[in-house]
Amino acid sequence: MTAVVVAIAEPRASALAAELELEGIDVLAVLTAGTPVVDLPPGTEALIVPATRAVLTTELISTCDRAGVRVLALGGADSRLRGRLGLSAPLPTEATGWEVAAALGTETVDAPLPHGPEPHRVIAVWGPHGAPGRSTVAIQLAVELARAGRRTALIDADTVAPSIALLLGLSDDAPGIAAACRRAERGALDDDELSRLSTRILSGGQDVEVLAGINRPSRWPELASARLRTTLQACRGWSEETVVDVAAAFDADDEVTYDLAGPRRHAATSATLIEADLIVAVAAADPLSISRFLRDHAELRRLTAPTPLAVVVNQVRQGPLGIDARRQVRRTLERFAGITEVTFLPFDQRAADAALLHARPMTDVTPRSQLVAGVRRLAATLSPTRPELPTGGSSRGSSPVVRRLRSVLAARAASPVADGRGSAS
Repeated sequence: MTAVVVAIAEPRASALAAELELEGIDVLAVLTAGTPVVDLPPGTEALIVPATRAVLTTELISTCDRAGVRVLALGGADSRLRGRLGLSAPLPTEATGWEVAAALGTETVDAPLPHGPEPHRVIAVWGPHGAPGRSTVAIQLAVELARAGRRTALIDADTVAPSIALLLGLSDDAPGIAAACRRAERGALDDDELSRLSTRILSGGQDVEVLAGINRPSRWPELASARLRTTLQACRGWSEETVVDVAAAFDADDEVTYDLAGPRRHAATSATLIEADLIVAVAAADPLSISRFLRDHAELRRLTAPTPLAVVVNQVRQGPLGIDARRQVRRTLERFAGITEVTFLPFDQRAADAALLHARPMTDVTPRSQLVAGVRRLAATLSPTRPELPTGGSSRGSSPVVRRLRSVLAARAASPVADGRGSAS
């Protein structure tokens, strides 16, 4: 968890500190504007100050440099001052906690994940109907995992609307996952064969192996359950991280209506979810997508529990939900599904359009995008070295909001006023 000190004018300082706490940033202290920054609390990683000449002095920068503390400026410092002090472009004065957290995460998670006896994983990227951004998140997550030093493969197992090849400018006639499934059925799928069937793309200075999906939805029987699960097991040994984009429908009970001896329409999604070591569930930040997500969540957990589930809310903006969209989504998910650990990704239409125009991952065309920074933070939280991954179920008590509420209630219970009430009753 990043630890920061906020040193801007009130009342914005307290409000920003509360917003950063909601984003999982540990605020060590809130300094009054004008207070000289001499001794920072132990463990401080970043200092948030106003971008004024009175504050941004060479003495402040030298003090922070010696302590290894980043300086994040809010406001309108001129470019010459930033250049002389070696600072990046400042954020707006009224930047939200999300924007500040994204700016802090842009450089704090760039370091490669430590190498060692880390497990090889299959990560399924799922989401409800309505284009919540599954494929976009899958592509960018694969790129960020590769940038973190993990050998990564990206598979399109969507049998309804496959799109990975088109989004990356690849030929949809490539053999891809369908050919891998056929070879797996014959027991002829190994690392060399997977490398031959995949298409290698270079993004962010790292290679990502891509197994393109079927080019027509009518070919869905080629991704039968047994075939695909055997293929994913082979991919687990071939690549350290295997990111699989799947369709929305999994129909866990479709064996009731289908011939048990015949293929199942959405078997590819069900097989991937069952085989996955981690599921990234993506929903869009609008009432329709959140409603669909909640309806499918219980069935998803029944099918896949206890597989860890990371909930991602994509395309966060005020339009469909009004003011404070993230708080509304967080409360809704906690109330109706018991989900307290949520990752929010901002709506960045410019970055999405640029990626579509150039048929490249966003990292290559808009590397400073807030959406790129958000997925980078997500990739860091999903590191295989993290002690605990979210379960996506009822994990009450683990979120920063709940922890802070508990501390407030405990303080009130220990106050003299509380004691007086207790004795009076």
